[in-house]
Amino acid sequence: MKAWQTYRLRLQRKRWRLRALRKRRELGCVVDRTARLRPADILVFTTLRNEAARLPHFLAHYREMGVAHFLVVDNGSDDGGAELLAEQPDVSLWRSEASYKRARFGMDWMNWLLRRHGHGHWCLTVDPDELLVYPFCDTRPLKALTDWLDASSIRSFGAMLLDLYPKGPIGARPFAPGGDPLEIACWFDPGNYSISRNHRYGNLWIQGGPRARMFFADAPWRAPALNKIPLVKWDRRYTYVSSTHMLLPRGLNFVYDEWGGEKTSGLLLHTKFLDSFSDKAREELQRRQHYAASAEYKAYAAGLEAEPELWCRWSERYINWRQLEMLGLMSRGNWA
Repeated sequence: MKAWQTYRLRLQRKRWRLRALRKRRELGCVVDRTARLRPADILVFTTLRNEAARLPHFLAHYREMGVAHFLVVDNGSDDGGAELLAEQPDVSLWRSEASYKRARFGMDWMNWLLRRHGHGHWCLTVDPDELLVYPFCDTRPLKALTDWLDASSIRSFGAMLLDLYPKGPIGARPFAPGGDPLEIACWFDPGNYSISRNHRYGNLWIQGGPRARMFFADAPWRAPALNKIPLVKWDRRYTYVSSTHMLLPRGLNFVYDEWGGEKTSGLLLHTKFLDSFSDKAREELQRRQHYAASAEYKAYAAGLEAEPELWCRWSERYINWRQLEMLGLMSRGNWA
């Protein structure tokens, strides 16, 4: 990369860090238990709104993996989720009524909390509908992975977003609050993905899956990005640029082997498509707080009018991480 391009990225990183410093004023602390953090703790960071139904399983999933603490920004929820979180002994909670869009879709808030509390920790930045799986996750805690990454001098870990969906109409089976969403949304597309490289930031750009074929069939290049770098050994100098799709410094985005091999990677099981999805899509379309004037939610609203079924004859039922590795969707790399 040319020197002037490197310099521009350095200036951009500084700008995003200063922006996060300014946006911290929009966060009101509800309960702060970060004084209990220990140096080796793995932390989860998330921004949410009205996700009370998902929270019990979300917390249980990551606690079972060995996550020690959750740092959460609640963006104006009114479904009781904030009260539930405030009662959890391993949760620190902030609340903001400010614009999600003007906080760069919550990333300014996340960048501030990561800078303030994440320095020196392995930090996992995910949404409440994203459940991480990684090689050997059924037998090894997350700390086994982060210890190996530390020993290998690897600072970041990639995980593609894998959309899961039910068989039949999206709203046909009700999701019981606190239940396991994988009992309903348990099917996925084993193929139908396109991959390119973002030359400016060095990250992969992945699109496809059921959202591309169902909601963006006429313009698949506008489908949501599926590439994520959610797990990072954080340093206060780092910053997320666009969601968790890419970071600065640029080297953190090289979570793949450009010489043809495979680096260790995981998947984020995306459980967006439950019976609440239609109401959520309509709400977010009215709020207009998402990227590109909520173009994604406009596509959802239009597609949902026909009560679509995302399942098709090529769909695969989710079993475990080994199945996903056999399909080439994730890799153990050289982690044995």
